Amino acid sequence: MLILASASPRRKELLRKLVPEFKIIPSRIDERVMDDLDPSIMPLEESRLKAYDLFSRYPGNEVLAADTVVILDGKIYGKPKDYDDAVRMLKAEQGRSQMVLTGYCYLSSDREINRTVSTKVRFRKMGEAEIREYLDRCRPFDKAGAYGIQDEGTPVESIEGSFDNVMGLPTEDLALHVFRK
Repeated sequence: MLILASASPRRKELLRKLVPEFKIIPSRIDERVMDDLDPSIMPLEESRLKAYDLFSRYPGNEVLAADTVVILDGKIYGKPKDYDDAVRMLKAEQGRSQMVLTGYCYLSSDREINRTVSTKVRFRKMGEAEIREYLDRCRPFDKAGAYGIQDEGTPVESIEGSFDNVMGLPTEDLALHVFRK
């Protein structure tokens, strides 16, 4: 049985595009242990830790773990701490491009696949009132960078790469490298 090591409703929805049945068991790994890593390798290393945590507890199963970060000016924009932090993030992101990286790790008894997928995201310009309206309406406080690309009125102007990657799971890459038929 495939285990998705995530409680993210978006990852669950995206994985269903590829696999009809799987279990959801979140990892017990404290993500803060990775805070000092280089942002470009952090999502892959974090996904590996999560996958190995689950694989050690459920041997004989397949495990898929993923981690997504937003990088702007060489800094990670994670989930906002609170409303004011979300406002700060969206102000910094507007009118600029950022990289969204998702690292994933797939483990089974005979395979290990570790990959990082990147998508360039460009934000449109927004005034403070529009930022606050977006936050009040969409409540993206559980999302890296304080936004959801799938939200109505998203601040995203354009992307180069995978839409699903920005949502948190690069389904195209998984279909090619993990779930080939």
